[in-house]
Amino acid sequence: MSSLTPREIVSELDKYVVGQAEAKRMVAIAMRNRWRRQKLDPELREEIAPKNIIMMGPTGVGKTEIARRLAKLAKSPFHKVEATKFTEVGYVGRDVESMIRDLMEIGITMVRAEEREKVRVRAEKHAEDRLLDLLLPGSKPQNVGYSFTPIPADPAAPQPTATANESTREKFRQLWREGKMDERMVELEIATQEGGSMSIMAIPGMEDMGGQVQDMIGRMFPQKKKLRKMKVKDAYDALVQEESDKLIDMDKVQDIARERVEQSGIIFLDELDKVASRQDHGGPDVSREGVQRDLLPVVEGCVVNTKYGMIRTDHILFIAAGAFHYSKPSDLIPELQGRFPLRVELSALGSAEFYRILTEPQNALTVQYSALLGTEGLRLSFTDDALLEIAAMAQKINEDTENIGARRLYTIMEKILSDLSFEASDKGGQAVVVDRDYVRARLTDIVENRDLSRYIL
Repeated sequence: MSSLTPREIVSELDKYVVGQAEAKRMVAIAMRNRWRRQKLDPELREEIAPKNIIMMGPTGVGKTEIARRLAKLAKSPFHKVEATKFTEVGYVGRDVESMIRDLMEIGITMVRAEEREKVRVRAEKHAEDRLLDLLLPGSKPQNVGYSFTPIPADPAAPQPTATANESTREKFRQLWREGKMDERMVELEIATQEGGSMSIMAIPGMEDMGGQVQDMIGRMFPQKKKLRKMKVKDAYDALVQEESDKLIDMDKVQDIARERVEQSGIIFLDELDKVASRQDHGGPDVSREGVQRDLLPVVEGCVVNTKYGMIRTDHILFIAAGAFHYSKPSDLIPELQGRFPLRVELSALGSAEFYRILTEPQNALTVQYSALLGTEGLRLSFTDDALLEIAAMAQKINEDTENIGARRLYTIMEKILSDLSFEASDKGGQAVVVDRDYVRARLTDIVENRDLSRYIL
């Protein structure tokens, strides 16, 4: 698990998310506490439960972005899911335990990738030897599982004989490493799973069981082989993949992934406010309280059955988020409120924050558009007064229409640069400077016409 200090975590989040210092501090402390917990004695460690968090704030202020960046820093299994996908058991929709199964799949993929990287050097060596068996047929017995028929780039060119000596083999090895054989074609016979594309129609609410039945049926069919014609470099990648899988112990992968999911997994539960309904509401809200009741045991700690074994959720960290415009955390059932002891409110963004969003982050919109148009040879730059004007207009439109936060900058920037993006291929080598007058010329009429701005911006 990442050993970054809370201050370092906040510093990393500052590179991508503007403002929201209180929310950053809270998630940084939660992450550090998970690292601290791993240093304790096993007996005490088991007693320390994660402090789940609810982030409240309007849309577009950075709730999801904080969680997304936090996951990359934590290097832990992370799964983002919308609460609106779930329904109470008995209704059509996904059951809440499916998010734990999805988290386990993410953990398996993460650990498998790490294990492949550990054995990559050995796998590449084995794959290279098998590739030379291709290019020099008869020099060694072909390996079981793959069979190849080399197709020379030039049929008239002399081909190596079955008695090719070791010096010829090394010469071919050198040519391959220099990339001079990448374009040669071979026919690669790959083992495929019969019935792998068969789909099973699952009972509503039991989609995960349908997936397990599909896996079981797939294993019942014998393996078949399919010929594919591909370049040598692509065949090499396929060989590396197969050799890596041979060297990996999948039982070990599952054990490590299960431990990592149980001890350091994070689930970001977005749109929690959409399942918080007031008592006087009925009709389509009928299953919302049921979703909350189904969430209770998973958040509190229970055992979920997956195809990789039983997963305990006692120490998985849950971070919930929601705008809470039409409801509030107190509208959740009391038991679920108690499962999220930490709460933080994210503030709405104004023109000052919009200006910082356009200038400070490493992936700022100005950087993205300059890079995109730079591929056409067009040099795009923004003056400071243009960015201030864009920030002010974004705030004004958010106040006059729906407040969608920083996402308003996407619509405004696209409107400003739409003509330039269309004509960029004809302006290669030119330099374009976007200033305040350029911005006003394309936006003033729309901003002043309130009805028009609702549809365009």
